[in-house]
Amino acid sequence: MASVAFLGLGVMGYPMAGHLKNKGGHDVTVYNRTKAKAEQWVGRHGGSLAATPAQAAEGKDFVFSCVGNDDDLRSVTTGPEGAFKSMTKGSVFIDNTTASAEVARELAAAAQVGGFSFLDAPVSGGQAGAENGVLTVMVGGEQDAFDRAKPVIDAFARMVGLMGSAGAGQLTKMINQITIAGLVQGLAEGIHFGKKAGLDIEKVIEVISKGAAGSWQMENRHKTMNAGKYDFGFAVDWMRKDLGICLAEADRNGARLPVTALVDQFYKDVQAMGGKRWDTSSLLARLEK
Repeated sequence: MASVAFLGLGVMGYPMAGHLKNKGGHDVTVYNRTKAKAEQWVGRHGGSLAATPAQAAEGKDFVFSCVGNDDDLRSVTTGPEGAFKSMTKGSVFIDNTTASAEVARELAAAAQVGGFSFLDAPVSGGQAGAENGVLTVMVGGEQDAFDRAKPVIDAFARMVGLMGSAGAGQLTKMINQITIAGLVQGLAEGIHFGKKAGLDIEKVIEVISKGAAGSWQMENRHKTMNAGKYDFGFAVDWMRKDLGICLAEADRNGARLPVTALVDQFYKDVQAMGGKRWDTSSLLARLEK
């Protein structure tokens, strides 16, 4: 059993912290900006809550975070009451936020000065993956810190991989989102085309999903897409944040992402339709408006 802190109890962090406590058997202290959410978590799972990230991190072997963006991450790490002010020498900070590779490298350098380790470890699998403890975790950082942290991360993951040095986890997550964006747009267009052609979409998917067109998105989202229901996963607002990170990184490294840039604008259209909290499969709604 390890002594663990978890900072950020949102849609993803709340169940992830729960798995660390219940499946992993770890001693977990939680912090959340809205205290009532932390109190709710402790009431459900046990453990304890802290008033600040620094208080949560004090004396812990491992500190996790899952917050909104780069600024939120800086706030809970190097901010006035941030966790980095009380991290134990030799401990490991594991960040599960989808953020920039730039901030990951920045925080890894700050952690090194403080005598502890930092792993950027964004996740994929959405809310359902977090709730079921089957997330994919893409990690950037040093091998030794990864080896120590992996058995703890395993409590909420079915795949954990070290992708390279600091920032590599975030870069891998960018590839994940770039790939998904194109897949969902293709699936939306395929379903839209099939409807216009008068085909039975269920029959179509039953056949083509067994061939080269098959994907997780097709398997798990075609039914709800066909029914015009878009409340089953990762929100459009979050996807646009992620694609913005991808496009900004591409500007820095010279990569060309024409499809990603186009789909990002399609998601902007969905937001304008009132679909900010719809899941990412709502690209079909844009075609059918």
